[in-house]
Amino acid sequence: MTTKFSRSLRGKLATAPLIVTLGLLAACGNDEMAAPPVVVAPTPTPSPTPTPTSFDVGPCLNQVVPGTGGVTVAGAVVPDTLTLNLAADAGFPNGRLLADPVIDVTLAVIFLDLSRNGPGTLAGLPLNPSANDVPLPMGFPFLAPAQGTQVMTSPGSGFTFRTDAASAYTRVDRMGMPAVSTALIGSSQKNAYNDADPVNDADGDFVPELTSQLTGLTNALADDLVAAGLTPCARAM
Repeated sequence: MTTKFSRSLRGKLATAPLIVTLGLLAACGNDEMAAPPVVVAPTPTPSPTPTPTSFDVGPCLNQVVPGTGGVTVAGAVVPDTLTLNLAADAGFPNGRLLADPVIDVTLAVIFLDLSRNGPGTLAGLPLNPSANDVPLPMGFPFLAPAQGTQVMTSPGSGFTFRTDAASAYTRVDRMGMPAVSTALIGSSQKNAYNDADPVNDADGDFVPELTSQLTGLTNALADDLVAAGLTPCARAM
């Protein structure tokens, strides 16, 4: 089949490729002449501010210290006294032996769940000396000899024991239970606490301060305790 085109149509068809080619060249030329596109760096989405976690330290204060016959942590520090039960074995918190790791035990009972981590958990970490550098004697005076060269004229000489009345002295610190006055009483309350008496403790005068300080310390340390594989006694609120 033969298709015939008019002269004018044949001319248009003949020039069509040229028009398309020129159009493409013009487009390329315009692209080369155009300014490079402005690349806008994406704005990173800021990480959300973590919501601080607060803890309820009530379970810490109410848990029973093993080996004390039912004494709770709160009962061991309020009132702030060192009690002795002559019917029980000697050793902290029933008195205090020279080799007792009292600070480690105190920290364990105020921070850790004692049903999962015992009072000796922190004392058992390989951070402390395993024993006194000089063996402690079993009898009086129970203290090991002093290091270095000792200058003594005769046993017991050179000591003058004062016999002043109690009113001649000024109390500067309370040391009934370790770490209570030091760690669980804030700076603004230390003088008032050290000037007070166990009867003030029993009346609950410093319970809010003890709770507040323990809460602040737990808020700061709970994640570190968990990271170390320990179970805090406080509960997240």
